[in-house]
Amino acid sequence: MIDQIKSRVNQKVSQSSEVSSKTSFYTEDKTTVKASSIPSQLYHRLGLRIPKWLFWFMTGVVGVTLSGLLASTLALWTPLWSDIDRTEDELGWAGDRATSSPLPGDLWNSISEYQFIKPMNILVLGIEPVKGAVDGSADSFGGKSDAMLLLRINPNEQNKNIRVLSIPRDTMISIPEQGLTKVSEANNQGGPVLAARVISRTLSNAPIDRYIRISTSGFRQLIDRLGGIEVFVPKTMVYRDRTQGLSINLVKGWQNLNGDQALEFVRYREEGKGDLGRVQRQQALLKGLRQRLSSPTVLPELPQLVRMMDKHVDTNLRLEEMMALVNFALNLERDKFEMTTLPGIFSRLSRDPDSYWLSLNGRADLLEKYTGVNISGIRSDSRPLKKLKVAIQNTTGKPQLTKQLINSLKQKGFTQIYTAEEWPDPHAKTQIIIQKGNKRAGKQLQKILGTGEIEVSSAGDIQSDITIRIGQDWSQ
Repeated sequence: MIDQIKSRVNQKVSQSSEVSSKTSFYTEDKTTVKASSIPSQLYHRLGLRIPKWLFWFMTGVVGVTLSGLLASTLALWTPLWSDIDRTEDELGWAGDRATSSPLPGDLWNSISEYQFIKPMNILVLGIEPVKGAVDGSADSFGGKSDAMLLLRINPNEQNKNIRVLSIPRDTMISIPEQGLTKVSEANNQGGPVLAARVISRTLSNAPIDRYIRISTSGFRQLIDRLGGIEVFVPKTMVYRDRTQGLSINLVKGWQNLNGDQALEFVRYREEGKGDLGRVQRQQALLKGLRQRLSSPTVLPELPQLVRMMDKHVDTNLRLEEMMALVNFALNLERDKFEMTTLPGIFSRLSRDPDSYWLSLNGRADLLEKYTGVNISGIRSDSRPLKKLKVAIQNTTGKPQLTKQLINSLKQKGFTQIYTAEEWPDPHAKTQIIIQKGNKRAGKQLQKILGTGEIEVSSAGDIQSDITIRIGQDWSQ
């Protein structure tokens, strides 16, 4: 079975000129390190000061200890690769279809007829500009991925939703024959097939059924064509980098961002937050984009928008599937659109402090909800509500309300409560932000508080499991 998989992978790679044949990667000091083994790369990347023989000894001890567990777990795993290069018939998506695709006008007139019949995972890649590439050409989609989202479409009538898993671009992954690198490199090294495969493998072989690649210029033009996107800018953002031709200058407050400003908003990187601050802003922009696309004034223009974006988007979605996706999203209730971030930690020992290392310990529930993968070897988050990290973020300008809420929660037995920086956008209603995807805990907290609108996203304090933003209704 393994030989068959290897044969299939090698065949696929040989067919694509996108896959690089390099056998080394570069550390931060530009020293070339051969991709001979993962432990060697870890030793160099982490910049460890312990003797190398001791590092190897520790690696061996850990390897022997875990080998029995890995062997039994691997036996239960599905093949290492995604479904991205399988046909629709193999995947079993399609029902009865016409032999020829209907015209776009006919599609839009009967859009409600196009529906998903089973869950689908779609990998969305926002591609960095490629120097010298003609806009819309194949080369223009060959850059690094600046944004990565895994969309899970769940058409189940009892729990219909869209869940979005944001994947930080600095997440460390292993590319075959090249070794450890950041996930943003995968598309540049091997196109959407390689990107999907390494992400699938990173997420315990989660199936990835389709992909969408969007160029930077396409994203900019989409925002401009929509007349801008309403987004709250939480702080003044000023940054200049002449080497990259990057200039960011945004004022704090609610803004109607045009295409260039929207790019500035999502590309701004805050000190000490690595890529997580950018992920938060990507989700904020995604939320604003969804609201804009749902506007009655925009809906009639969707066919024109699709035609305009044609050369800026590379995808293996069929036209009927695109219509089903639009129909599904437009008819989805607001609280059924949920977002979270791939769980992980920053490497404090690394020469690159922004490198982000996957940590799925205790996150089996998140993996199942956002990817459809269920593995018994990974624990679920079994912590009771009162043991979760709860951040209190005040939007009212009345500090006494923060103290009142903290005291109230402590009296009820909460042990991990802390004060986060005040949020500068005043809220009329208190908000309960589910930072790490545990919606059940959010509903329990809502019942205890007796108020609070639930939002499942990464918009809260990064260190929290749940963030409570105190609104004006809390003082009434």
